[in-house]
Amino acid sequence: EAKHVDAIADRIRIALEMRGMKQADLVNATGIGKSSISTYLSGEYEPKQRNIYKIAKALDVSESWLMGYDVPSERNPDLHNPLSIPGILPPPKTYKVPRLGTIACGEPILATENIDGEDEVPEGIHCNFTLKCKGDSMTGARINDGDIVYIRLQEDVETGEIAAVLIDEAAEMSEATLKRIYKYPEQIVLQSENPKYPPFVFSGEDMNLVRIIGKAVGFTSTIN
Repeated sequence: EAKHVDAIADRIRIALEMRGMKQADLVNATGIGKSSISTYLSGEYEPKQRNIYKIAKALDVSESWLMGYDVPSERNPDLHNPLSIPGILPPPKTYKVPRLGTIACGEPILATENIDGEDEVPEGIHCNFTLKCKGDSMTGARINDGDIVYIRLQEDVETGEIAAVLIDEAAEMSEATLKRIYKYPEQIVLQSENPKYPPFVFSGEDMNLVRIIGKAVGFTSTIN
């Protein structure tokens, strides 16, 4: 690691000389504080990635070259800054929510025993937990195996909406399942979004076996 930091310091000094710039010029061009630039030049600290980008851009060199790799120093902004490529948007700000796994009987939904890690959710989407979709039962809603679905806690949804539900929670261990809900005076229908799977129909007292725990408000697709 020390060699890597020293390599960055050397490359910054070389690039300053190549461009006829002084340390003060680099401070002005990047907006990075003088003390931080000094620690980079001395090899005391390695710049974080965002500052590597700022320094490389100010010195008009490749980030990879600046980091000490054996590559040409010439800079191609379209290769080193993905945000400069047309159609590529900056990643959204996110926050973390728990991923719900197997639910232990008698435990609150978001009890520690029921949590299976965390997921990043874009700001602006209000949800309380996520589910990882298993299988192909929801492909008609563009939700595929492995996708992360964002769920907002609520005990009821409008008919036709997709929700996370528990069926017969009295079982010792259970899992939330994702289904489109259709509500009728004497029936609740849990419909998959794939015609090869028949609906689950609950009538009369059996309607009490279905517990809605949250509404699906978005999802993140995986790339295979």
